[in-house]
Amino acid sequence: MKTIAFVLYPGLTPLDLIGPLQVLASLRNADPSFEATVVAETLDPAASDTPLSLVAERTFDDVPAPYALVVPGGQAGTLRALTNERLLDYVRSAAAQAEVTASVCTGSLILGAAGLLKGREATTHWSFLEALREFDATPVKRRWVDEGAVLTAAGVSAGIDMALHLVARFTSEEVAKAVQFGIEYDPEPPFGGLDWAAAPRQMFAGAAAAWIKEALSGAPDLAARLAARV
Repeated sequence: MKTIAFVLYPGLTPLDLIGPLQVLASLRNADPSFEATVVAETLDPAASDTPLSLVAERTFDDVPAPYALVVPGGQAGTLRALTNERLLDYVRSAAAQAEVTASVCTGSLILGAAGLLKGREATTHWSFLEALREFDATPVKRRWVDEGAVLTAAGVSAGIDMALHLVARFTSEEVAKAVQFGIEYDPEPPFGGLDWAAAPRQMFAGAAAAWIKEALSGAPDLAARLAARV
């Protein structure tokens, strides 16, 4: 069985996990050798950054060597995870054996803290893009970045795009298009595409600084380095 493990931890953004999970769980319809699961340090409910808690299906110990690993992002919870050695150890160990290790949004910072982005191009949510340099990665402004064994997606909804790309990589473009039809993914945002020149950078910079201060009070050196990048 080719197990695709999604990492759950307190404070993540639900869509970072649920979007690509919905896509990659559909792989089993085309190829029964694939399965998707959600793993965490424990099976206790984990609060997200919305009024919703999530529960993993299995623990880290239950899935030590997944075929693929996906690490979602979030806000203060993700920054807090940068100092969670149990989580980082699992990501390192699983990634060493996985065919693919991927992240969504600021989940790339967790890959960076685990030492998986050194010398690689990577992306993340635009407000934390420059912070990738603190992990010896080269930030790039793309919807997703495929570096072979390591993939990173930009903010939140970009995880769906990356997951469809992975479906095509694992099976075929035909299967990926069928999955896209299955979830009726055909974005038509009510206000059109994003005008990056008008991005609310000051608002997000203030929020990011607050998340860093809250989450990394016990790691002042890391907090200072990340704060200088956002």
